[in-house]
Amino acid sequence: MIRADILAESIAADDGRPAWSRDEFEAQLRENGKSYHIHHPFNVMLNTGHATPEQIRGWVANRYYYQIAIPVKDAAIMANCPDREVRRGWVQRILDHDGFEYGLPNGEKFLDAGGIEAWIRLGEAVGLTRAEITDLRHVLPGVRFAVDAYVNFARRARWQEAASSSLTELFAPQIHQSRLDSWPQHYPWIDPAGYEYFRTRLGQARRDVEHGLAITLQHYTTREGQERMLEILQFKLDILWSMLDAMSMAYELKRPPYHSVTEQRVWHKGITL
Repeated sequence: MIRADILAESIAADDGRPAWSRDEFEAQLRENGKSYHIHHPFNVMLNTGHATPEQIRGWVANRYYYQIAIPVKDAAIMANCPDREVRRGWVQRILDHDGFEYGLPNGEKFLDAGGIEAWIRLGEAVGLTRAEITDLRHVLPGVRFAVDAYVNFARRARWQEAASSSLTELFAPQIHQSRLDSWPQHYPWIDPAGYEYFRTRLGQARRDVEHGLAITLQHYTTREGQERMLEILQFKLDILWSMLDAMSMAYELKRPPYHSVTEQRVWHKGITL
């Protein structure tokens, strides 16, 4: 049970217009699926078998930066959330990506390596080494900036708004399933073991949608607040789309950063503040 007193904190003021019903509001949220990055030309290229090994490796290497940011984003939401029931449900997202280990009564240990490790295995399946994935050498500035903007939003926004921004998960099962359906057919050179991440996320994403949607529908009860939530969802959609824009420039159009002045990868590799 989500505490109503906490959930009601900082709800946008009522400007007098009638709020959408819960069904109408959810329909508005789902309508934004037309802007989901499954429709981006670069993703369409990947899923229709027209991508080269270099393009697939570039996509996997850059998406890794997003994967490692997800539990950081979720930890920021939890740090700002005073509701124990919400935190109890939200922490599962961190465990899904970071993995977890616990002892069994027989003295053995159960280990779930988590989604980040599964993504590294996907990278190895497409021909990348663990080192070149985890040292972030391939991460493009446009991808880095987009992902960092998302994490910074989660740190600074009201926890309800940061939680609601995760609702691009409404559309995630479709994109995971499309990869499972098309990639083995189009790219037989990829080790099938690398697809475990997509298989696992099918169920996890559906569970996360139920939780995030419940928070969103309960929190935004005025038209002004509901419209603000649609803008927040569009912000997250913009992040995912912008990541693919950067990859398209680098791997499809052959115009990576500074291509007009050098063939070297001179862009920064991340600055610790």
